[in-house]
Amino acid sequence: MAELEGTLMEKIAEKIHGDSSSSSDSDDDKPSYADPLKSKVYRLFGREKPLHQVLGDGKPADVFLWRNKKISGGVLGSATALWVLFEMLEYHLITLVCHILILSLAILFLWSNASNFINHSPPNIPEVVLPEKCVLEVVSALRIAINRALDVGMNIASGKDWKTFLGVIAGLWFLSLVGNCCNFLTLFYIVFVLLHTVPVFYEKYEDKVDSFSEKAMVEIKKQYAIFDEKVLSKIPKGPLKEKKKD
Repeated sequence: MAELEGTLMEKIAEKIHGDSSSSSDSDDDKPSYADPLKSKVYRLFGREKPLHQVLGDGKPADVFLWRNKKISGGVLGSATALWVLFEMLEYHLITLVCHILILSLAILFLWSNASNFINHSPPNIPEVVLPEKCVLEVVSALRIAINRALDVGMNIASGKDWKTFLGVIAGLWFLSLVGNCCNFLTLFYIVFVLLHTVPVFYEKYEDKVDSFSEKAMVEIKKQYAIFDEKVLSKIPKGPLKEKKKD
């Protein structure tokens, strides 16, 4: 009787262990729902790279994002001083450059000649050479920007992309309004200040700005779809076919 009871208990134990192992195997085969879902996060303008790489991943990006506060502050302060000098005090660029050169050359000339009388070494004037790499980087950036502008112009001229056409028209109209309010120097200074303030604030509040911009883009696309259905879809696209002559 004891032997029969022992074999019965062994069978029950084997049954339990078999069910648990099979259930564990089946659990391994099933996908893990505890893992977080990897959903694509919306970024402004479809950005996939970090903001530092978007701005060039170099010294200009470091200046715009205030990686070195002394350099960024110095650049912004210098631009502000020049704007005040030219715009507020009505100083002229050519006059300023000529006065700076006159003062610099006069100081160096007098120092070099005075060193012979006072037995002092003449000034050590460093050799200034414009690096080729810097020039090539600037030219390459300008080439990319010009090619993009030409590509956009070709798309607009083809008459196929109404969205880009309306966006360019709205941007040019806005620039015309800004041009009526201020001159080129003030506009350039405003753009310069925006480049030194907007990127760093965007990097600091990136998630909030992207969340708000996602909602705004959804609403803009909804309104554009309504406008496209009621207006744009009724406009004939492409050149009209010429009538065949008899």
